[in-house]
Amino acid sequence: MSDPVLSLDNAALTLQGNAGPVQILDAITLDVHRGETLGLVGPSGSGKSSLLMLMGGLERATDGQVTALGHDLSNMSEDALARLRRDHFGVVFQSFHLIPTMTALENVATPLELAGKRDAQSRAQEELEAVGLGARMHHYPSQLSGGEQQRVALARAAAPRPDIVLADEPTGNLDSRTGAGIIELLFGLRDRHGATLVMVTHAPDLADRCDRVIALSDGRIATGQAEDAVCA
Repeated sequence: MSDPVLSLDNAALTLQGNAGPVQILDAITLDVHRGETLGLVGPSGSGKSSLLMLMGGLERATDGQVTALGHDLSNMSEDALARLRRDHFGVVFQSFHLIPTMTALENVATPLELAGKRDAQSRAQEELEAVGLGARMHHYPSQLSGGEQQRVALARAAAPRPDIVLADEPTGNLDSRTGAGIIELLFGLRDRHGATLVMVTHAPDLADRCDRVIALSDGRIATGQAEDAVCA
């Protein structure tokens, strides 16, 4: 088996709360391999979203090690982390995080332009067409439905041709029919670009489509899954 694109070795995350330090994640050991789809499930507050943030370098582990694409995230500067995310990650949140004063096309093209991609406009157009928004690319977020806004967010995540896509409850704000369409697009992104896909979800049908599912409980991988987490 190839080297993992994401690897966590006894990773932990402790944050300071009003009453003192709070242990969010503890002793997480997990490998994710290229092209894999991994679902993260568990009750609210179990640490799923925090684990996703560690994987993307959006939070730094307070103990242990997190490695992405061969880079030790704990030893990288903020600028280096930002470049790594820009060039190799796509991130999709439950809230769409679109810039309201930009059209769909501009929302997708702008990160590419900031990365110096000469084909930013054509690539953005291609990705919007791939998610079925070819006729809506010049509309602003306020002119789009929730499902359409999430499709713009998916196009934005796909446009850099990322090695890794991190999705945090990508269907959480959508009705079941619209959410089903987003699920198809997410897995289509994996198929089109060969991206590794890691997603947080409460939806059993979405988890069932993943190659592997890891359950979290109280900030730890649930009992009985630790060996699978590193050997799958």
